[in-house]
Amino acid sequence: MAETKKSNLALVAARAGVSVASVSRVLNGGSASEELTRRVREAADELGYVPDASARTLRTGRTDQIALAVADVGNPVYVQMMRAVTRIVAKADYRLVVSSTGSDPQAQIDLLTSLNRGYADGLLLSPLRITPDLIDAMRASRLPIVVIGSLPPDVELDNVRADSATGIGLAIEHLVEQGRRRIALVNGPVDTVPGAARLAGYLDAVKRFGLPDSPELQVTADAFTYRAGREATADLLRQSSPDAVVGANDLLAVAALKELNAAGARVPDDVAVVGMDDTDAAELATPSLTSVDLGSAERAKAAAELLIRRIRNPESKVRRIVITPSLSVRESSRTEAQKPDGAS
Repeated sequence: MAETKKSNLALVAARAGVSVASVSRVLNGGSASEELTRRVREAADELGYVPDASARTLRTGRTDQIALAVADVGNPVYVQMMRAVTRIVAKADYRLVVSSTGSDPQAQIDLLTSLNRGYADGLLLSPLRITPDLIDAMRASRLPIVVIGSLPPDVELDNVRADSATGIGLAIEHLVEQGRRRIALVNGPVDTVPGAARLAGYLDAVKRFGLPDSPELQVTADAFTYRAGREATADLLRQSSPDAVVGANDLLAVAALKELNAAGARVPDDVAVVGMDDTDAAELATPSLTSVDLGSAERAKAAAELLIRRIRNPESKVRRIVITPSLSVRESSRTEAQKPDGAS
């Protein structure tokens, strides 16, 4: 007859015919013979016994969980990160818990406060905005933290970041090689870490190549999303006539593709388009989207490895890793001369 309430270790021990200590050892992953393990697990299954994770955490000081906090779990770049992190933490016998915190630093502070109560063994944090309060919370945390993104130089925390400035420079250089001169930027909010980095990289690159940096060629979307990108690109086309557009991420660039098409502009004949992040959305777009690969999976993998290292060795030296970007050229910017043989 099924138990109507949670069975305890003593009941499992009695059913299996072993000691309570043996049951505890098996269920907590300790060493035991195959026969003992089989008897204990069969008894636990028959009684519907579920080990108390919170009690185990108190005994061992471990939760076997790693948290990943990102702004938007629907963004393809974060999906790439989650896949990469999952593979690394699983190999280290951790479970991954994902939180979508939006762009508000207070939400990340609240999450960090919660996790510090013993709900995770470490945190991978990818913040859009870095504020003094968030920095203070990270510094005060007992929880090991690795940041995926840029940090002020005086913040002694492990972090892995993209080189956005170099990445957008690759995009501008490529477009200049195609003969483009009026290169516009559809950016996300400039008070975010990626928005500020993209703008700085754009301004540096257009200056380096002697291109106009007119305010009419720069628009700022309300968010790094497709819908916000459509609205921002519509504003851009009302105030200027670019011959190329760089989107600060792939969602903004795909939005630019759609808005240009709606306006009757041919891509890339009339206007070339380049995105950033080189996500699956770039290959799925029509035409396929040239995009700067900022190494999202590589960044996430490196960050996960740093976090596991930090958990196992809290006194290890702080590391800062920068991932080198590359450019994937596709149909949205490729000239006739660059098209594969036989392509129309």
